[in-house]
Amino acid sequence: MASILDDLKYNWQKPNSLLARFILVNVFVFVFINIVRIFVPTEAYYAFFQNFAMPTSLLEGGYEPVPTKGGFIEVYIYPIIYKPWTFFTAFFTHQGFGHILYNMLALYWFGKLIRDFLGDRKLFALYFLGGIAGSVSMLVLYNLVPSFKADALGLGLGASAAVFAIMVAAATKFPEYQFNLLFFGPVRIKYIVLVLVLLSFFGLKGSNVGGEVAHLSGTLVGFLYIRQLHKGMDLGAPILVVSDFIMNFFKPKPKIKVTHRSGKRRATNKSAGKKSTKSGSVDDPPQEEIDAILDKISQSGYDSLSTDEKQKLFNASNR
Repeated sequence: MASILDDLKYNWQKPNSLLARFILVNVFVFVFINIVRIFVPTEAYYAFFQNFAMPTSLLEGGYEPVPTKGGFIEVYIYPIIYKPWTFFTAFFTHQGFGHILYNMLALYWFGKLIRDFLGDRKLFALYFLGGIAGSVSMLVLYNLVPSFKADALGLGLGASAAVFAIMVAAATKFPEYQFNLLFFGPVRIKYIVLVLVLLSFFGLKGSNVGGEVAHLSGTLVGFLYIRQLHKGMDLGAPILVVSDFIMNFFKPKPKIKVTHRSGKRRATNKSAGKKSTKSGSVDDPPQEEIDAILDKISQSGYDSLSTDEKQKLFNASNR
C-alpha cells in the first residue's frame, strides 16, 4: 500500500503532470463514491451522490425513480441552486466503470497530444471549457425545452464534454496525426473523432439525450478553441486568469532564505582597522540567536517575528 501511495504522490508532483492529475482526480472520485455505494442504503447513497453530480433543474426539486434489486425507489433530487459547486464537480464524476474507462482512455490519448504540442495550460483550459459547456447546455435545455425536460435524467455527470473538447481540438489542430487502433492499424485522428461525434449526434434520439448534447457542446468548444487560437485569440484566457488567481491566493508566502558562511568574515578596505561590532548586537547577532529565529520561523512562520528579530535576520543574510 505504501508503494502505491508513493507512486501516486510521485505522479502527482512530477513536472508537467496535469494530465495525470486530471486522471487521478477522476479515478479517486469514482472509487470513493462507489465505496460509499457499497456500504449505505440506496436512498442515502443518492443523497450523498448529489454532492458530486449536477442536478439539471435550476430551482425546483422533485422525485426520480431509481432502480434497486427489488425494483424502484423514489429519490428526491435537489435543484442546483442548493448544490452550485456540482456545476464543476460533475465533470470529474463517474458512476459506471465503462463510463470512466472510456473517458480516461480518450483523455489520456488525446490529452497527451494536446499537452505535448500546446502545453499544460491549454490542456487545462480545454478541459474546463468543455466541462463548463456541457454543464451549461444541460441546464439550458432541461429548463427551457419541455421535450428535453421530459426525457432527461435528474443528474448530469461525467467528463465526456471535457474529453470531447480535447479530442476535437486535437483533431482540428493535428488532423493527419495517426493512432494505431486494434484490428485497424494506423488511423488518422480526424476520422476517429468524426465517427465519435456522429455517434453522439445520432444519439440525440436515444435515452441519453443530455449526455449527447453535452458531447456536442464539447465538440463545438474544441473546434472553436483551435480556430480562434489560429487567429491569435485564446478562448481559455479567462479560465487561466481565474485559476492563476486561486493558485496564488492559496500559495504560501516564500520564507526568507539565510545563507550561512563558514569562517571569519574578511574585513573590507572600508572597514579595515575598525573593530568588529559587539557580539550580540542588532548589527551582528551571534549564530545561536539566528538559529533560534529560524526555529521560530519553522514553527510559527515569518510573520511571528518581532521587528528586532526581522532586522537581525536581514543583517545575517547580508553577511
